[in-house]
Amino acid sequence: MSWLDLPAGTGFGPENLPFGVFSTPGTAPRTGVAIGDSVLDLAAATADPVHATGSLNAFMAQGPQAWAALRQQLTRWFTDQRHRGSVEPHLMPRADVTMHLPVEVADYVDFYSSETHAANLGRMFRPDSEPLTPNWKHLPIGYHGRAGTVQVSGTPVVRPAGQRRAPTDEAPTFGPSQRLDIEAEVGFVVGTPSALGTRVPVEDFADHVFGVCLVNDWSARDLQAWEYVPLGPFLGKSFLTSVSPWVVPLAALESARVAPPARDPQPLPYLDDGAHPWGLDITLEVRLNGELISCPPFRELYWTAAQQLAHMTVNGASLRTGDLFASGTVSGPARDQRGSFIELSWGGKEPLPLADGSTRTFLQDGDVVSISATAPGPDGTRISFGEVTGRVEPTP
Repeated sequence: MSWLDLPAGTGFGPENLPFGVFSTPGTAPRTGVAIGDSVLDLAAATADPVHATGSLNAFMAQGPQAWAALRQQLTRWFTDQRHRGSVEPHLMPRADVTMHLPVEVADYVDFYSSETHAANLGRMFRPDSEPLTPNWKHLPIGYHGRAGTVQVSGTPVVRPAGQRRAPTDEAPTFGPSQRLDIEAEVGFVVGTPSALGTRVPVEDFADHVFGVCLVNDWSARDLQAWEYVPLGPFLGKSFLTSVSPWVVPLAALESARVAPPARDPQPLPYLDDGAHPWGLDITLEVRLNGELISCPPFRELYWTAAQQLAHMTVNGASLRTGDLFASGTVSGPARDQRGSFIELSWGGKEPLPLADGSTRTFLQDGDVVSISATAPGPDGTRISFGEVTGRVEPTP
């Protein structure tokens, strides 16, 4: 229970306490914690300069003991009436603040860990072959993205231009992407770094990952299709990746932990997470111009974030505070569980019908896409991740 007058069914109760970076008119960005419909100005409430840097990085670098200590302190502040007089003056309406990118992104890696998504794309593009590539069930496939174009929710999505070659074209042409897409994903933010040349085993996942956010890895499918052989995604992905402004602490998700799907074949020992399962029961909701079009189930991902982290560092690659790695598109077996338009419209062959009578294959200028998510919390509560939103703007 909390002394705050929290909205019924809020996903931002004292069980959650997500961190973000906010500002108000005339003030510098600083760390805040969401509670109900309010934001706690953590820099003012604690007088700790680590929360006045305009980024979560300095605090995340302090490590798990500091994260746990502050979470315990915040829980006491919001649940014990005796703290009301000192805490309440530092609360302000969330509707009155401007949110900023919560972390300085050091490196960005995107995975490809939904079996349904990978199989759907395999059936579209390799109809005469096995849907999954031979390596898919042996390792978490991923690519290294562009950290500098990771931006906070609400950043305009300027339609990218580039080379594309349709199957009927004799040569590539240049122009705005005609197949602009989304990828509904979940992201994991690294707080504690690791040394170059060392590995992070699956059991050390929670010692390094601070929290979880939502990711929309906008994708220009026509640019991607022409460029990706033989080295993989490049300009079709690097123009913008949007993240939600609130980072939910990993500690808030204990009640959401579930066993991942059964794996066959058995993963190699460094990917064996049988004693440390980190499946998460997160349900995403994808909306186009306000209409709910999909509910991808994160709990069905074949490879967990702990396995992704272990694989990402097994060759000795180091972690840095602020590293962001994302799950890849989250898709379930039903049509209304697909996390991308290339799946929802089956490569453009089956347009998605909308409530107003229109259809979509890929995104049009002016379209607004919002991805939100919730997970189970303790004692029947829900944990909200907020949302990540973007509006498509025409190519300049």
